[in-house]
Amino acid sequence: MGTAIFSGMDRAAIARRGRNLEYFTIAWAGLEAAIALVAAIRSNSLSLTGFGIDSLIEVVSGAALLWRMSHEMDHRRRHHAEHVSLRIAGVCLLALGAYVLIEATFNLWRHRTSETSWIGAGVTTAALIFMPLLSRAKRKVGLALNSTAMMTDAKQTDFCTYQAAIVLFGLLVHATFGIGWADSAAALLLVPLLLRAGTLSLRGRACCAHHSHVPN
Repeated sequence: MGTAIFSGMDRAAIARRGRNLEYFTIAWAGLEAAIALVAAIRSNSLSLTGFGIDSLIEVVSGAALLWRMSHEMDHRRRHHAEHVSLRIAGVCLLALGAYVLIEATFNLWRHRTSETSWIGAGVTTAALIFMPLLSRAKRKVGLALNSTAMMTDAKQTDFCTYQAAIVLFGLLVHATFGIGWADSAAALLLVPLLLRAGTLSLRGRACCAHHSHVPN
């Protein structure tokens, strides 16, 4: 399956495409994180904070994948880099899940509310448009290289889409109906997704990944 996706391209060329995708991921996620975190500070939005931190995790994950792709043509180093990249992504996702769970629970208990953030709505809408396209491109590379780390990174990009949808829903509910706890409730919905993705990554598996049978 993986070989059919990039018919006529050698492994080195596919790896270069993977590196280019990670360069784009780092640039996009860095900008996304900056906008989301500034909007979160201004509006006291926990879900936007979680979204911004997850974007920072994407920067870290992208850097780890760049390192992994740089060893693509060395069999021994490739597998070591794959292992380390998965662990980095897993630890980051679990840490974010724990933070969101504690902070959202505290906010609901103390009845802390957030303000409407149209900037946050804008950045999450942009993520809903572009992230699925980026994830699809990463998944093709991951299948072609039989890379669990790249497939996990693609799933993390999918998660960014899910998270953007949940955050945007919470922001719009708050803006439309004035429900102050909608933001924290939306943030809590993210926790199971974060914990599952982080756990699978630490176990060396890509969430919902289908491995190709491309020889290493």
